Amino acid sequence: MADLRGVGPGDAGADAVIVTGSRDDRFSRILIITGATLLAVVALAALAAPLLSSWGATEVDPNATLAAPAGAHLLGTDTNGMDVWSRVLHAARLDLGIAVAAVALAVVVGTLLGLVAGYRGGWIDDVLMRVVDIFQAFPTFILALAVAALLGNGTVNLIITIAAVNAPAYARLVRAEVRTQRELPFVDAAVTSGASTTGILWRHLLPNSLTPVRTIAPLNCGWAMLTLAGLSFLGLGVSIPEAEWGAMISLGAPDVVGGRWWTSVPPGLALFVSVLGFSLLGEGLQERANAKRR
Repeated sequence: MADLRGVGPGDAGADAVIVTGSRDDRFSRILIITGATLLAVVALAALAAPLLSSWGATEVDPNATLAAPAGAHLLGTDTNGMDVWSRVLHAARLDLGIAVAAVALAVVVGTLLGLVAGYRGGWIDDVLMRVVDIFQAFPTFILALAVAALLGNGTVNLIITIAAVNAPAYARLVRAEVRTQRELPFVDAAVTSGASTTGILWRHLLPNSLTPVRTIAPLNCGWAMLTLAGLSFLGLGVSIPEAEWGAMISLGAPDVVGGRWWTSVPPGLALFVSVLGFSLLGEGLQERANAKRR
């Protein structure tokens, strides 16, 4: 909502402020609806993958290697004779699942660290923040490469890898919010009333510190999908024959030179649409939060 303090009923500026506030609200709503719609389409396609394709994700057609899109294979086949359409649909399950799970784990770990560091302060804050500084000193994808190489392939390891490089940002964000919130009168009132430290953290500080986390998490889901695709493209993520967009792009990249675009373009477009959906959703939530602050 727009801030109308200092604007009288007869001031010409009042209408301009109200219009600006409503325009920002409409824009954020459009972003949120568009992003949520794109993600809903991808999620529904992933859930209905067995119904939308007559081929399995790893099923091989020995008579149709690198076959062009046709009736039997809607988007053709790859160099192994596997149906591209089916693999794109099934890969959505893995990509969305890993991205959302990794960001959820990063939010939980980062929030817990930020709560403790922000409320306790002192040497606990210093130690935790120095660890966070070490993680954030490296470019995120380079750090993801190092962690992935250390842990190895596997769905669980990929979730841990992506969560590990995301959690420090949440820890620092929540810590800053908690340090601000703990100085407010409602915390002093809770302490005076005899509330325990755990009660203050969970009932008072945590709910009031999660607003920025909720707006950033969707954006990080898109980044997590790109990280997963990048790791798989380089051979450190999901491996063929398992269906994953980054691995499919890597396998089909050499075919583009020969005009066989269908082996890599469809998974690339699916990845683009999914990341765009998360980005629009996150931007919309940020715009709405900024409008409320104004």
